[in-house]
Amino acid sequence: TALMEKFASYSRRVLSNSFYPVLKPAIGVGSAFEGWSPREQDVVYQVLIPMTPPRGHSFRVELDTAGQTRMRNFRIRVRQECTCSREQRRRKMLCFLHHPEEELRSNQDPSLLHTLCTDSYLDVQKTARWFCQLVRAIWPALPQAHSWHLVLLPSTRSCQFKVSNGRESYRIEMLFGVRQGNSDVFVSSQPRPYHISSTIWPESYAVAEMKFFKYIARRAPPDSLHLKCLQFFIRLQLGFGFSTYTTKTIVIHLLNVLPPSWWSRRHFVSRLIDISESLRACVHVRQLNHFIVGNLILPEGISLPPHVLMARNYNLFHDLVMDPVAHSQA
Repeated sequence: TALMEKFASYSRRVLSNSFYPVLKPAIGVGSAFEGWSPREQDVVYQVLIPMTPPRGHSFRVELDTAGQTRMRNFRIRVRQECTCSREQRRRKMLCFLHHPEEELRSNQDPSLLHTLCTDSYLDVQKTARWFCQLVRAIWPALPQAHSWHLVLLPSTRSCQFKVSNGRESYRIEMLFGVRQGNSDVFVSSQPRPYHISSTIWPESYAVAEMKFFKYIARRAPPDSLHLKCLQFFIRLQLGFGFSTYTTKTIVIHLLNVLPPSWWSRRHFVSRLIDISESLRACVHVRQLNHFIVGNLILPEGISLPPHVLMARNYNLFHDLVMDPVAHSQA
């Protein structure tokens, strides 16, 4: 967290007069920040960095309808905005729309459209490369650089790196995205197991899920083992074909309906049985609803855009409906 705060502070200083995306404070997401990890010896700290458009630009999030999958994908259209106002003239900024191209090329840095975009859409892979270059450039100025060693790791849709000091080592994955309105739902660079275009930004519910775990932590008894139940059951399932996200979804559905007191130490075995029975029942009927999409009973404080709140339930076991062999194996 301290490292990300320093990175955000230095990056804002470096990018203050540029036409690259404006980076907001990082939000910790995923298992490490939710309080559980399937393998404690191989924790990846994921952070989502919200981006807003730079001066003279705007973002428009557009639903991608071509080759649409069951989960929603988006594109981020980048537009140039008029900056001929008196305030912008005082800042000596030329207007991308109304100044001659030759004057712009000679006196001003290139527009975001000419650096990180493909066909007017923000490009995930170009943005990831830019992020990695930014981390490499800023790292020597950070206080952590005096005692930690940085190694950038290969990645096409995020910026992954490892920092180590000889005794400890941390692996960090920086994702980036654009918030949908004022909600906790983003379109993000989250990698997918299947190939998607570099201008496609899948819808991400990671921030909403992280906020749900924080809500549960505030209400849970001191001896609550809800995170241990999740971690333990995921370890049992490793190698059996069920994804970590499947088990996580089942557990958070149970956390949303069972009283907090039922997750105390003396109920540990009963809750493991509940998780196992819920998984068995969901496989039997080939139906496991996504926890965020279309869920009308989420706690207060988790904000969803209308299209997510009112959407039809998204079945995570859709493949079992379509593939009898996969259902039999499950």
